[in-house]
Amino acid sequence: MNKNNNIAGYLFISPWLLGFLLLSLWPILQSFYLSFTDYSLLEAPQWVGLDNYRGIFGDSLFYKSLAVTFTFVFVSVPLKLAFSLLVAMLLNGNLRGMNLYRTAFYFPSLIGGSIAVSVLWRNMFGMDGYVNKLLSWIGIEGIGWISHPDTALSTLILLNVWQFGSTMVIFLAGLKQIPRELYESANVDGANAFRRFFSITLPMLSPVMFFNLILGMINSFQMFTSAFIITKGGPANATYTYALFLYEKAFDQFQMGYASALAWILLIIIAVFTLINFMFSKHWVFYESEGR
Repeated sequence: MNKNNNIAGYLFISPWLLGFLLLSLWPILQSFYLSFTDYSLLEAPQWVGLDNYRGIFGDSLFYKSLAVTFTFVFVSVPLKLAFSLLVAMLLNGNLRGMNLYRTAFYFPSLIGGSIAVSVLWRNMFGMDGYVNKLLSWIGIEGIGWISHPDTALSTLILLNVWQFGSTMVIFLAGLKQIPRELYESANVDGANAFRRFFSITLPMLSPVMFFNLILGMINSFQMFTSAFIITKGGPANATYTYALFLYEKAFDQFQMGYASALAWILLIIIAVFTLINFMFSKHWVFYESEGR
């Protein structure tokens, strides 16, 4: 009987299992092998050992793309978390029409990362875009936000922060799980709003914040669409992200072996930062069961 149950279970999960083996695991193993080869898609891969990795660490564009990507991650992720939490707290109420407001704030995330949003952002922040037109109404002369090296990356960071809906919904769910009795006890003890926020809300939300931090960091390291559509990595490589560098090596220059090596380096970078976050999480992430 147990054997038949096991067979039935394997049959039920076989579509997912086949998809994982053929569409995930096999490409991963293939990319690892290709990272040690010279492969142009048109000819058979030629084994070159560590040449791709040596070439990467001697490439100035590699370090430029890393600097841009690190800046994007370290600025946009904290801003997105803070803004998402602020909006979630504002929407954590029972006012009339609150569901409509929550839907409106979440809506940008439904189209987030799409080509259409990137084109919209490019039109908004172009020299003749809507932002400069609004500034002209109050007597301020606009600039080319996406064509100036000092502001181009900031516009991409702003776009990432604007797509805060999913993070906000997760924060909102976490806020709903905080027992109201904690706030009532704090009020009785005379705690003000700031004290309640730092002593109750943040500690109780820390597991949710940690979850959003990890997901946001991983997604930000892979940021591609906005840089590709809005700025093409310019101006002066100011928005030349790591994913864009990888894409150009793979599909513009047809250096698939080189691009595979870049992909594995990115995987290691993300894994290292994720591990660091997990190591430090024990110092600031509070789980309710630990306090019992």
